[in-house]
Amino acid sequence: MNRALAPALAAWLALAGLTGVTAAWAEAADAELTAAKEARDRGDYAAAIGHYRLALSSDPQSYEAKFQLARLLSYTRQREEAIRLYTELLSTRPTNSDVLLARGRTLAWEGRWSESEADLKAVTALLPEYGDAWTALGDLYLWSGRPADAIQAYTRWVSVQPNEPAAYLARSKAYRSAADRTAARADLEKARASGATDAEVDRLIASLEQRPQLQAAQPGNLRWLAHVGDTYSNFSAGRSAWSEYDASVRGYFPRGSLAVESLAARRFSLTDHAFALDGYADAWSRAYLNLRYQYAPNATLYPQRGVRAELFQGIGRGWEPSLSYDHLSFTSTNVDMYGVGLGKYVGNWYLRWRTLLVPSTTLGVSHRAVARYYFSGNADDYVELNGGFSRGSELAPHSVLLNVTSSWTGGAQIQKFFTPRWGIWLTGSVSDEHTSNPFVERDASVTLLLRW
Repeated sequence: MNRALAPALAAWLALAGLTGVTAAWAEAADAELTAAKEARDRGDYAAAIGHYRLALSSDPQSYEAKFQLARLLSYTRQREEAIRLYTELLSTRPTNSDVLLARGRTLAWEGRWSESEADLKAVTALLPEYGDAWTALGDLYLWSGRPADAIQAYTRWVSVQPNEPAAYLARSKAYRSAADRTAARADLEKARASGATDAEVDRLIASLEQRPQLQAAQPGNLRWLAHVGDTYSNFSAGRSAWSEYDASVRGYFPRGSLAVESLAARRFSLTDHAFALDGYADAWSRAYLNLRYQYAPNATLYPQRGVRAELFQGIGRGWEPSLSYDHLSFTSTNVDMYGVGLGKYVGNWYLRWRTLLVPSTTLGVSHRAVARYYFSGNADDYVELNGGFSRGSELAPHSVLLNVTSSWTGGAQIQKFFTPRWGIWLTGSVSDEHTSNPFVERDASVTLLLRW
């Protein structure tokens, strides 16, 4: 063989071998990508992640393998690795809108608001007509407690996709979070006109009109609520003051909640303790129950046993009638009480009237009205005015039965969460009791709230 041809032949053989190996690697990577896509399509994310990792080991520069692996890692809460892979892709593709959008969403899921905002704003600057980018930016603002900015982002989404019902549904949530229920309802009707189902829109309108009580629902992923409170009561006519204390822990479940409570009272140099279970549970469509059992081992101030059941039923547009029954077992007597109530949700207001009947030798009847305003558009923060009057037998606070001729009461309360976890509840009231020995009672209480 010609000596001059030998090096060239050797180089050609080496190149052919390398090309063959490279082709084999590429073929193996393609096979893993195909297997990964099949696993992903059938919802087997764990298997898909394994195939994408094998594809990357065969072809470390594969954009498809790295991008899809990062997406699935993000979906399966392995987000730190997902963010690292997105960042690697962006190091060579700094203006790739798909990767910026994916990293921005992942950062938002991790609560890294400022980093997420930078990525998502970069996408909207590159592609102002990209609806998915405005969706993600609106979601970021809504999740981070910036409803006004969320409304602006969703409005841009609406402008680029005016026939997309999801855009109106998303903006409705932002309006609700901003306490603008009129605009929220208008967007729900626009969603209906754009193709959202009647069932979905009607459900959201009913939810918009109702603001569940703190005991019945919790925001986000907070599943527990603890509170500790102190009530001080002062009386006219030389009566001694009363003190009451209570603490509870409530857990939230898919169809209701359950609390364990501890109660203590000090009156007339006497003390007493009681324990209670208090639960809320869904019943059927737009209906829920409140069930309560209370027990006092010594029963010097509290009833020895108390049971309570109240059924709430939503009807029409924001109406909520209720029926209730209470049974109290004191050491020397039993008391039954029957109640009927009617509530109405009007914008950010909740109005309620309740009448309670206490059968006895002389029928006791009491009436109570409540006007509550939710000033943050959620179930957390509100101010309330309340008042009532009664004749005959009346149930005073914490189930102490007094025989009275007539009485009236008025009060106010405010509840405010300063962070998603910490809040406070303050109440005050005054009662004028017309008995054989008339007196005026003034109550004030403070309660600390903690959610986790």
